[in-house]
Amino acid sequence: MSEQHNNDSSHQSAQDAVSSTVSRLEEEGEIGADYLEELLDIADLGGDIDIDIDHGRASIAVVASEEGDERELADLVGRDGEVLEAVQELTRLAVQARTGNRSRLMLDINGYRADRRIELTKVAQEAVTKVLTSGEAVSLEPMNPFERKVCHDVVAAAGLVSESEGAEPHRYVVVLPADEEGVDEDAADDSAAEQA
Repeated sequence: MSEQHNNDSSHQSAQDAVSSTVSRLEEEGEIGADYLEELLDIADLGGDIDIDIDHGRASIAVVASEEGDERELADLVGRDGEVLEAVQELTRLAVQARTGNRSRLMLDINGYRADRRIELTKVAQEAVTKVLTSGEAVSLEPMNPFERKVCHDVVAAAGLVSESEGAEPHRYVVVLPADEEGVDEDAADDSAAEQA
């Protein structure tokens, strides 16, 4: 009877932990959305804000609500997503200021990140194919931590190893043949950087 009670308690504790995490992420999403709504109002930009939880983190998407908003929102993405990265960091800081906890919130504007993820998946898959065919390492273009993480994940799923080389903002992914030794520590570093 005691074992059954312990199992029930463990199960309840696990459910409570999941519920607490979901509540925390929902709160992050709400705070982030409020911040972004104010930012859009100040900048006189239109857009709808969608909140979700994706891969264990709060996820906010700003999408065009009317014709013409898409062009305006493109300014919040910037060249190569640079403005998007800055707005995401400001949103994370706003969440941290309210909650006292560091946020790993992800922000997408106008589907830029979703589209970029699709592009990068293709690029990484092509690199994997080249490495498997040639047996030689392939270097990709310089990328930000989010982009490198997408590539590292694709390479790992294919059973190969990748690492990041170079210094920001010119850091890039190198896809290595399976027979080369080494642990993918740089991918873990990029993953940690993106989660930060």
